[in-house]
Amino acid sequence: MYKTSRTLAVCIGILAMPGMACASPTTLPPSLANAEQFNALADGHWLALEKNALRLLAADGREIASLALRADHLDSRSTPGGALALVFDDARHQSLLIDIDLALGRLAVGARLPEPAFSLESQCLYRDGQQLDHALLIGEDGQAEQWLLSGPAPRLLRKLALPPGVESCRVDDARHTLHIGEDGIGDWTYALDGEGVPTRSLVVAQTAKAQSAVRRNLQIVEPQAQTEPVARRGDAADDPAIWIHPLDPTQSLILGTNKKQGLLSYDLSGKTRQLLEVGRVNNVDVRQQVRLNGRSVDLALATQRDENALAVFEIDANGTLRDVARIATDLDDIYGTCLYQPASGGLEVIANDKDGRFVQYRIDWLDNTYVGVLLRRFSVASQPEGCVADDRAGRLFIGEEDHGIWALAADARADAAAPHLVLPVGPRLVADVEGLALYHGARASYLIASSQGDNSYVVLDALPPFAYRGAFRIGINAAAGIDGVSETDGLEVTALDLGGPYRQGMLVVQDGHNRLPDAPQNFKLVAWKDIARALGLE
Repeated sequence: MYKTSRTLAVCIGILAMPGMACASPTTLPPSLANAEQFNALADGHWLALEKNALRLLAADGREIASLALRADHLDSRSTPGGALALVFDDARHQSLLIDIDLALGRLAVGARLPEPAFSLESQCLYRDGQQLDHALLIGEDGQAEQWLLSGPAPRLLRKLALPPGVESCRVDDARHTLHIGEDGIGDWTYALDGEGVPTRSLVVAQTAKAQSAVRRNLQIVEPQAQTEPVARRGDAADDPAIWIHPLDPTQSLILGTNKKQGLLSYDLSGKTRQLLEVGRVNNVDVRQQVRLNGRSVDLALATQRDENALAVFEIDANGTLRDVARIATDLDDIYGTCLYQPASGGLEVIANDKDGRFVQYRIDWLDNTYVGVLLRRFSVASQPEGCVADDRAGRLFIGEEDHGIWALAADARADAAAPHLVLPVGPRLVADVEGLALYHGARASYLIASSQGDNSYVVLDALPPFAYRGAFRIGINAAAGIDGVSETDGLEVTALDLGGPYRQGMLVVQDGHNRLPDAPQNFKLVAWKDIARALGLE
């Protein structure tokens, strides 16, 4: 955007940065003399906003098309064969999208955003790494909104709090940042990826911060579905598990913990099927057809933080959960858990404490209840949470949040004092290390980890030497109206055919910031085929 009182220029809808060759006021056609704002478009075209009209001009200054419009705050982005423009219609107090076709020489009125609840002071466009378009609407009192424009219709992505008195905004698409000024303070940059808690940096301190917060360019996959939000706001949803229907896998269920309320189950469309209000359950895991003392049963176990105990749930053939028992532990602050089915049979559970301690129990059925028999103890140096057991290989993976992923024998008779560091925290795995899950495909097995610090998911071979196979992020599914994912705690994956887009399996992840629009946390469902395609996996 160029205002006649400023020196900022725009090159084909992209913010001019130092060193870029852009049009300057000395090379503008005379017909732009009356323009209050103008943008350079492709092939030498110009878009000029005057007092009562928006005009499309050829390179020589000839008018090609115009719209009668009293507007302000012009911005644009190039599109195949034209451009997308954003203006604020002063008459209707709405942000208005304009589709520009350069071949036909046409300006067409597109969608209107709802009138904001604040007095708009500035607005600008943003194109993210998925090439999805957004609009930033900024009020004079610091209220702001980010709208997703791509997809069937514009939708509110999130609300923002900015400094009051912002008069203009600039966006750097390549760096995913919004640039604004605050009187008496300086110029700020705000992260624009739509996920996570909004962050900002003073421009004068940006150099040091930028070096320590480099955002990796990773493959992006889209979620296919999402669950309904949990019933509690804040940090509530935490960890999912997957129960497979014994007769019809398309009727399988996702279990999810709401650590402020209880345990939920969802169908594969994301609709809530059941809520058991059993208190602060944090992590959950499932094993099916477990044989205990002559019984065969499907079980889910979760950590119950109010009681520092393990909550035991039976799952019937239709997927109905029943709260049946508590297994006491001597942990002071029980946190994460996972299940292990040894090749010899039975079921074992591994649970950890925030102080680094782990306990491993054998689950028995005695006197018509479930009991735990302590098998071993071990520990890591700092706080753990996520863990997953590879029943086939007899291996246990544990996540030490600030240090990395460890592997050790799942057999409780083995020496737990010499774990192997599979992947340390660093450029590929950014603390916190959170959820861990195993994908057992027909030709390969993979370990998936939540790299919470950079909102990504790391994939390793599940067998030694645990080769790094890549990482990905989960972005916006604009067509389905599903937001991306950030700050994932727990996750789960299956390679079984669940039908539809999930014929090669499904990854379920907790979303720390549920958008489109802002809502309590939930879980996102991703087709494994999309992950395999993005990373070139077998």
